[in-house]
Order: sequence, then structure tokens, then C-alpha cells
Amino acid sequence: MPKNIIKVENLNLWFKNKKILKDMSMEIAEHEITSIIGPSGCGKSTFIRTLNRMNDLIPTCRITGNIFYENKNIFSPGIDVTNLRRRVGQVFQKPNPFPKSIFENVAFGPRLYGEKNKNKLNSLVKKYLERVGLWEEVKENLNRNALSLSGGQQQRLCIARVLAAEPKVMLMDEPCSALDPISTAKIEDLMQKIKNDVTIVIVTHNMQQAARVSQFTGFFLMGELIEYGKTNDIFTKPRCKKTEDYITGRFG
Repeated sequence: MPKNIIKVENLNLWFKNKKILKDMSMEIAEHEITSIIGPSGCGKSTFIRTLNRMNDLIPTCRITGNIFYENKNIFSPGIDVTNLRRRVGQVFQKPNPFPKSIFENVAFGPRLYGEKNKNKLNSLVKKYLERVGLWEEVKENLNRNALSLSGGQQQRLCIARVLAAEPKVMLMDEPCSALDPISTAKIEDLMQKIKNDVTIVIVTHNMQQAARVSQFTGFFLMGELIEYGKTNDIFTKPRCKKTEDYITGRFG
């Protein structure tokens, strides 16, 4: 069995008086891809935002329970939340490159964390653009505004920007939902290439995508984790009738 990098224990979350996540417990395997599936509004995106404390930015959010990242409770007093978000990076549903050049988007993280050497920055930008398969497409125009790229290119640039901060975990919130099939295939191929370096947790509505890319899958329903296990088992021999009904299209 692979080593676990994140452990969630009895997690509950409320926005105002509405309970969104209900007594969730699960472990996320290091250097594997874990898919989170379930119908809209079941708490998938809210869940992954707890893993790097992005929900702290919502004033009405209240959380009980524990989340351990590399055996340290991320809710402990004195935890460096900025460093947590560096180590547990996030890619969002809609590509969100900064309104800067392609180069400055990728260099942003290294600069933020103290890298000033121009040659080193040049090397890092090339390295991470190559990692996401974007270097050959943009190497002649690194000063071009990132917003001028296509949607698929923008999303790969955002992944390069996250990777340049050297995270241990990457959270991906429906990263392909706004992309065409060719761009989606490139992102999925990229995920397989980088999982040896970074653990990936992906929220997806696309059941075929979850089956293709992930080693583990969690099925959420109405704020509860109904079933969690190896992806092949979830899709071929689910233990719970609710899981079977969802993956066979009976609801959702």
C-alpha cells in the first residue's frame, strides 16, 4: 500500500448554519491520483478547499475535525498557512493566469520565495513550461500576455505556475470542464507524468475521466463520503448501492 500524505478525521464544515461536510474521514495516498466524484452541490470543491485552508477566506465558515498533512494537523495554532498553500497548491476550474507575461506567471512562485538570479529564473521557467508541454508552443513569445493564450494553454500555464512553487500536493477543481477534448487529453496525460513528483486530488464530474486518470476514488453525496477505495473497485464492484446508482447514471 502507498504511503498516505493527507489524513482527514471526522471533518465537519458549516457555512453560516448550513452544514456542507458531514463527519468525513479518508486518507489520500502519496504520489497517486485521487478523484472526488458526486453530483453538483455535494461538497466536493468545498472539501478540497479544506485541504489547504482556502475556506479560511470565507468569514462564515466553521470547521471541526482534523486534517493531517505529513502527520501535522493543519488546524494547529501557529501553522504557517502561506507555506501550507505552497505545499498544497491548487488549480481552479476556470484558468486564471495573472495578467502578466507567460514568463512572469511561471516565475511568480520562485520570485515570491526568494529566487532573484535571472539565469536560475530562466532555467526554472523553461523547466516547468516543458513539464506541462507548453515550452515549444510559447518559447518564442515568453513576454506575450498570458491572457492571449487559448483556454487549454492557459490551464497548462496555471499548472506550470503551481508546479514552480514545488508543491507536494496539487488540488485540481474540475480543471478540464471548460476545455475541448484535445486540451483535456493533454491535461490528463500531464497528470500521469507528474504524479511521481506531486500527489494529485482532482474533483471531476466526468466519470470516464475519473476512471481513466485516478488510482483512488471517493464518492460524495449530500456532504457525506459514501464510498472510498481503489478506482477500479468503485467502478466495477462498488460496495454501496448509492455508488452503483450514481456511476450507472440512475441519478446525478
